[in-house]
Amino acid sequence: MANCPICKKNPRDPNYQPFCSKRCSDVDLQRWLGGVYVLPGEPADDLLQDDRED
Repeated sequence: MANCPICKKNPRDPNYQPFCSKRCSDVDLQRWLGGVYVLPGEPADDLLQDDRED
C-alpha cells in the first residue's frame, strides 16, 4: 500500500484517498488554491490574446 503523498504516513484512509486523513486532504486543496501547484503551459493572458486575434 502506498503512503500518503502529503505526510508520507501509512496507511491511507479509504474515505480520503489518496490521503491518510481529512487534514492531509485539506493541505493538498490549500496548495492547489494557493498556487503552490502549477501545470506547465502558456500564460493565460497569452491564450486570451491569441483568441482575440482570430
